[in-house]
Amino acid sequence: MKKDIFVSGRTELAGNHTDHQNGRILAAAIDLGISARCETNGTDMIYIDSEGFEPIELKTTQLAVNTREFGKPVALVRGVISGFAGLGLKTGGFNAKIKSELPIGAGLSSSAAFSVLIGKILSELFNDGQVSPIVIARIAQESENRYFGKPCGLMGMVCALGHTVYADFKTNEIEHIEADFESMGLTLCLTDTGGSHAGLDTSYARIPADMVYIANMFDKGVLGDVDPEEFYKKGWDPSNRPVRRAMHFFAENERVPRMRDALKAGDGKEYMRLMNESGRSSEEFLNNIVTSATGDLKLSQGLSLSASLLEGKGAWRVHGGGFAGCVQALMPTEYFPHYKEEMEKVFGAGSCRKIKLV
Repeated sequence: MKKDIFVSGRTELAGNHTDHQNGRILAAAIDLGISARCETNGTDMIYIDSEGFEPIELKTTQLAVNTREFGKPVALVRGVISGFAGLGLKTGGFNAKIKSELPIGAGLSSSAAFSVLIGKILSELFNDGQVSPIVIARIAQESENRYFGKPCGLMGMVCALGHTVYADFKTNEIEHIEADFESMGLTLCLTDTGGSHAGLDTSYARIPADMVYIANMFDKGVLGDVDPEEFYKKGWDPSNRPVRRAMHFFAENERVPRMRDALKAGDGKEYMRLMNESGRSSEEFLNNIVTSATGDLKLSQGLSLSASLLEGKGAWRVHGGGFAGCVQALMPTEYFPHYKEEMEKVFGAGSCRKIKLV
């Protein structure tokens, strides 16, 4: 039995580093993704030929976490198989050829999309396609956390759902949003600044760790369970990094539903105002632009250039985990050609591309 399967990447619209704290997010599936042609092979071996990566060979019965595989695609495959088996779902051997349009490290959730793709392959080939997208998304997240060594939240579920989503992970509310920037006369784009992600695992992991540190002071496990009023009553020292990151969380978490409402109402002006608020909060409080681990300034440079090009006209913000990667920008469509030209003078031809929501 042969199957062709496609999984969209996702763009974070609002909720920078809120998902791992049971916060709120607004994110959208995009017109770029990962595709696979796959078939069962009647054995307990998985063979994956993924363009641009080393071939993967994996036995479906070998499911222990292997820390030497952290950061490698094989870890995601092993983790997803383990997740299916743990829920009593069927697994088996298959062959797959995989091709991705998602640039690694650009904040388009390439690792989540790959994990979801493996989940959908297992669902289609061995479970009659009956495993729900949310179950696949949660398995994919667990695979990233435990097997891949990435302490991410559940925003990658958008890859499994395949549309624009507002979600509140504290209340488990999930809302399908009809989103269309083009009808507002706006263009959404991402510029890959080309910064290196090497050595950034600790920087990423420190963000949820700092937030949990503050949550623990209120006998809570995550900030989503902390009352914002109780937090602000403490009179914190804002020079303290965990405190600033908690301040970002509470402000961003409150901003997400307002951005959702502006998007639903087609109010581009208000959406861009809030998007700029989100970007400033990430820069000033979350501090996920530059890290001493690499000293890489490309992302900071991209944000500064975007500010000079779009001040008073559009919006710009860090996209995804931060420290390296992409600048997300939104602007009236007539400004996009000039913005693209100027960004690509610095970051290279093809670095800036329009993103279409699906």
